[in-house]
Amino acid sequence: MKPEFWLQRWEENKIGFHLDEVNPHLDKHWIKLGIGPGFRVFVPLCGKSVDLRWLAEQGNFVEAVELSEAAIQQFFTEQEIDYQRQQHGEWIVYQSDQIRIWCGDFFQLTAEQLGPIDAVYDRAALIALPSELRRDYVNHLVNLVGPVPQLLVTLDYPQQQMAGPPFSVAKDEVLNLYQDHIDIDKILTIQTDVLPEHGHFADRGLTSLFECVYLMQVLKK
Repeated sequence: MKPEFWLQRWEENKIGFHLDEVNPHLDKHWIKLGIGPGFRVFVPLCGKSVDLRWLAEQGNFVEAVELSEAAIQQFFTEQEIDYQRQQHGEWIVYQSDQIRIWCGDFFQLTAEQLGPIDAVYDRAALIALPSELRRDYVNHLVNLVGPVPQLLVTLDYPQQQMAGPPFSVAKDEVLNLYQDHIDIDKILTIQTDVLPEHGHFADRGLTSLFECVYLMQVLKK
């Protein structure tokens, strides 16, 4: 899936994956990571998620990366947050007091640019990627942030019933992708049936849809 696909989705405002409210799993489960005020949180492929503001309001400094500059501009405008737009090498960076968003390709971001990170929140990154990119994504993410706790939210549905994105990423695949980086026996999984809340997916032919939350600790290499 090429970058142009996502840029066009934002240009045409085809962003059905966007939530206008804070993800309930974030509000409910974030505390379980043991993250308190003053920590640095990384949000990959963030779009214009209101979750960024929620994380900042908990006293965190939020680092994020997003391909679409339109999405970043919409986030700061809609949330009425003052920001500065600066050029950092090949990157365009938007920054407020507590949120910094790198505009560009996630796979080009380096740990040196990002700086130290204390936790990761991924609601829409892994499920936005086709299967052939997911292992590269996980490996790059771990190399970027190191051994920190992660809160990952995925969708699990019969992939043959609907073309992604968002794609279905079942638990077996999550465990396979992260098996070299975490203690599989200590991963916490919460699964919720969300099809009744998302009638538009039922209209597209889905017979089941589960939102899955994974709380995990990346280990030192």
